[in-house]
Amino acid sequence: MKTPPGAGSSATGSLPRSVHAGYALGSVATGAFGTVPGLLLLPYLTDTLGVAAGLAALLVLLPKAWDVLVNPVAGRISDRTRSRWGARRPYLLVAGLALAVLFASIFAAPFGNGSAAAAYVAFAFLATATAFAFFQVPYVAMPAELTDDYAERTRLMTWRIAVLALAILVSGAVAPLVVGAGGDGVAGHRWMGLFVAALIALGALGAFLGTRSAPTGTVGESEPTLRAQLAVAGANRPFRALLICFVVQSAGVATILAGVNYFAGQILRDDRSGPTLLFVCFVGPALLVMPIWTRVGARLGKRTALVVASLILAVGAFALVAAPVLPPVAVYLVVALIGVGYAGQQVFALAMLPDCIAHETARTGRRQAGVFTGLWTAGETFGLALGPGIYGLVLQLSGYVSSDTGSAAAQSDTARLGVLLGFTLIPALLIAPPVLLLRQYTLTAHSDRVDHGVVLGDKALTVTRRAPYLHDRREQG
Repeated sequence: MKTPPGAGSSATGSLPRSVHAGYALGSVATGAFGTVPGLLLLPYLTDTLGVAAGLAALLVLLPKAWDVLVNPVAGRISDRTRSRWGARRPYLLVAGLALAVLFASIFAAPFGNGSAAAAYVAFAFLATATAFAFFQVPYVAMPAELTDDYAERTRLMTWRIAVLALAILVSGAVAPLVVGAGGDGVAGHRWMGLFVAALIALGALGAFLGTRSAPTGTVGESEPTLRAQLAVAGANRPFRALLICFVVQSAGVATILAGVNYFAGQILRDDRSGPTLLFVCFVGPALLVMPIWTRVGARLGKRTALVVASLILAVGAFALVAAPVLPPVAVYLVVALIGVGYAGQQVFALAMLPDCIAHETARTGRRQAGVFTGLWTAGETFGLALGPGIYGLVLQLSGYVSSDTGSAAAQSDTARLGVLLGFTLIPALLIAPPVLLLRQYTLTAHSDRVDHGVVLGDKALTVTRRAPYLHDRREQG
């Protein structure tokens, strides 16, 4: 297939730092959208618009579940795109800016409270999720085409996850403060929507401009139907195992995010500063331990490091069951431990995805990054949507009382128990067991020269000139 106009071949060596930073800026947009709805949309519906917890859970879940269908379509369309900017970059600009505008509309509340307001939120959230699909899928597909170097993909992911952690910290910690500064209720959420929209626009423009000098690679033909895409992905055993594991774990992480406001208000009894402190403790350590996780990955391999990080995350979540009898400082320290596990879980899962794509290219001779990232982001989006849905269902079953005043109503002991278990035990059960699936994650080399390096700081440990069809023993643990 011909290379698109303006596209070069994939780089085989190191990319410039400017490309690392430029590509990573896209995570400001993905981090903000991936965090704030999961954090604030459910309590916005239950405690500001007065929507029952069970219905609110559906309103949060269904629009993003729609992305399970839209994301593969976005991947297929971007695979087929030919432009002077390459196949992916046009979507960073157009879909990114649309995402910013539509996000602000979610919290505009033109109908006040009640059923009309709930329906409006569902429609606006659906439109925003669709725009996000057309931004995220091309964005996640880019690393497999920016470079063919195994270690360089890990380096790209390290930059990306560092910026993602910072975006989650800023958006997740500051957004509740903006709501409070804006007067709480509908007015405060409107200001918050504008603030997060500005972050999304900044990330989209940064990624578009920052990757203008990067090689765009050669995009192969994509599968014509969703069924064909599923068949391709199903035949890739490492991808299948990694995807299922990550989707279920994403649901667990999203359940934690959905419960932050409820946990801070009902368990810590601090609905003002509690959500912000929880986020600082959750994301702050991730910025500090990223170099450590890089070294762990170099020593153990990505798969084993992902297992270790996931178990740390799950054990930390389970330990918070004791939060009602722990002093607040102990609770925040445990949340910091969860953040350490979360950082590793994210960086290694996302670093293993391009390896699966490269494995498929070596196996079949066809580069279909859009197919795999479309299915990946569809699964991730569904997991992130499922988390608030699970949490809302737990609230409904435990008898949580909604409010239309902008403040949470007084809750029974049973409801407070639901708040606690939804934030601790349920996420732990969603995060730990899926690591067993990673026993099926094995990569096979199909070329005479395969780079199996894992980044260690600015250097890469590489093994070259491996025999064809030889398994990477480091990745098999």
